Amino acid sequence: MTSNSKATAASDKIRKIEGGLRGSSGGAASTGFKGLDLGTSHLVLASVKDNREVYQKELHAFVSIPYSKMTKSMLEREKIQHRVQRPNIIAFGNRVDEFANILGGTTRRPMQTGLLNPDEPKNIELVELALRSLCGKAKPGEKICFSVPSPPEGNESMLLFHEESVRSVLEGLGYKVRTINESLAVVIAELQDYDFTGIGISFGGGMCNVCLSYLGLPVFTFATTRAGDYIDDSSAAVTGVSATTVRLRKENKDFDLFADDNPSSIDRAMSIYYREVIQTVALTLERVLNTTKDLPPFKGPVPIVFSGGTSLVGGFQKELRKAIRKTTLPVEISEIIPAESGLNATARGALVAAMLEG
Repeated sequence: MTSNSKATAASDKIRKIEGGLRGSSGGAASTGFKGLDLGTSHLVLASVKDNREVYQKELHAFVSIPYSKMTKSMLEREKIQHRVQRPNIIAFGNRVDEFANILGGTTRRPMQTGLLNPDEPKNIELVELALRSLCGKAKPGEKICFSVPSPPEGNESMLLFHEESVRSVLEGLGYKVRTINESLAVVIAELQDYDFTGIGISFGGGMCNVCLSYLGLPVFTFATTRAGDYIDDSSAAVTGVSATTVRLRKENKDFDLFADDNPSSIDRAMSIYYREVIQTVALTLERVLNTTKDLPPFKGPVPIVFSGGTSLVGGFQKELRKAIRKTTLPVEISEIIPAESGLNATARGALVAAMLEG
């Protein structure tokens, strides 16, 4: 079978599964599969229930605070997930940012730049805590596919350790496990109408992941480490507030990259670093595309689809278009479009990938 035939066969198989998910039938047969977006800042789980797709989102962060009966009672009253590990309590999941901000502190992450955080001694234990809470134990024969980033240049060995460690956690919960590149998952989730051919970009917290796909098969993938956390940390450093404060402001729906009505110092800082993140992706894409040999025989211009929590601020699409227009690419771009759901695209692509081997 030629490489083009393999690509066509892969595209047809993905399309058939996509059609089953989008239609009213086939859902019941899909309940033994889950897709997991294993992000630095958020976890998103995709599954099928009652013939429809269901998504669960969890903040991938925690705080460790001294144990007291009063604190434990407060966490229980506020329904904040936690585990007692004397002499501390580990609070994790949704609302932890809010909780840390009240305490004047900063949340900690079991992952950093898309991979297990080497500076967090209990990184695997904390990932297991989050996955056990979100995914639960598998039913007999249940399959899960989780997203993995492309390794930053020179960190390939860290990716292997990260991938195998997470695989071990999920297998320990009873799942049959496979993986998919994060940005390829975006293509699979969003570019059915383009025969799964185009460029997928996932603007996450720890990394920005990019994939050029041809009929559902990756031509190349890469990642840059200037992403959401870089915006938060850099903005916090120049404004004197905590990264948690910046993150909460960034997630406020009225923040816009192009706002000029006397924005706050935090808004100005975030706009500067947002533009740098977007320009870094555009320039790296230009370099990689222009140095890739034997590009596939594209029939015409290809789309770019972008997703990820970092891309949800106002003005993002306009800024990305501006950055891409300034590059010189060997492939013509037809349009630059947001994912139908910026937070769910990777998890949805992972769900389809889990079903590919079903």
